[in-house]
Amino acid sequence: MAGSTIYDIAKKAGVSIATVSRVVNNNEGIADKTREKVLKVADELGYYPQAYAQGLARKKKNIIMVVVPVLSNYFFMEVLAGIQDEISNYNYDLNIFNVQSNGKDNMFPQVENIIKRQWADGYLFISTHLRDTELEQLQNYDMPITLIDESYPGMDSVSVDNDEGIEKAMHYFLDNGITRIAIISAMKTSKPGRQRIEGYKKALNEAGVDVEEDLIVTGDSMYRDGFSEQNGYEAMIKLLELPNPPEACFCTSDIQAVGAMKAMEEKGVQIPIIGYDDITISNFIGLSTIRQPMYDMGALATKKLMKRMKNREAKPEHKVFAPELILRSSTETDVKEEA
Repeated sequence: MAGSTIYDIAKKAGVSIATVSRVVNNNEGIADKTREKVLKVADELGYYPQAYAQGLARKKKNIIMVVVPVLSNYFFMEVLAGIQDEISNYNYDLNIFNVQSNGKDNMFPQVENIIKRQWADGYLFISTHLRDTELEQLQNYDMPITLIDESYPGMDSVSVDNDEGIEKAMHYFLDNGITRIAIISAMKTSKPGRQRIEGYKKALNEAGVDVEEDLIVTGDSMYRDGFSEQNGYEAMIKLLELPNPPEACFCTSDIQAVGAMKAMEEKGVQIPIIGYDDITISNFIGLSTIRQPMYDMGALATKKLMKRMKNREAKPEHKVFAPELILRSSTETDVKEEA
């Protein structure tokens, strides 16, 4: 209820206005049961006063919390390396909270609960891909938050121009005369999955190439939201079993490309393939890829968060890195690279 006041809360909770005031200001002497009741009603009425946002007496905890949806994802691990190295320059401990998505729309309540509990002095969100309306709601809690791998006008952020990355991969194939290009996506309903499919379609449309829906595939395994070797393996098997298989393939992550390359090896087929991320293993297996500066993203986001914690009123800053196409042996087949 927009515009709710402590009077509304007191009436609905059946307590005095003084009790509500003491709860939202985190004063002592309130029974836990009463405190929980008042806070629950405050949430139901959408009441987020400055005093409530400052809750728990704003005691410094010397903790930075990283919030991630898929902790075992290789992308996250390399971003975390940058965070850990940078945070060692400050007097803060690092905690990691793994929110569970499993393709369900249940991430925001978990994230909101984390912020409400105020377990940390600042938060780094890695690829949580919350809606703008949800991020706006989190701003009501007045906690320092820096976003990684996404952006929102009201919060500091560090990201990569994904559209440019997909465009570079697709144009490489198209410029070399290949038009029947498949894309191995992760979970299609996820925000990054949708964005990369949209970028793929846009590149084909601009080149005057028809989009063939049977070339947009994902594996059946949704472990790590589909960003896994198994998903890439299963997707490539599907592509190679088509009556008219693709001439080349773009994968929405390197780790899916690893599985896809294994499938091609087993089938005795080799088509040009490009991944996305440039995780460490890509160099050792000769995988062409779109490089994201993952380590730098983590380090810079940590710096921005520390700066935000010192100056809460500063205008939000956004850094968008340019992705880089890295060519290796996986694109040599049937594609003549420029000298």
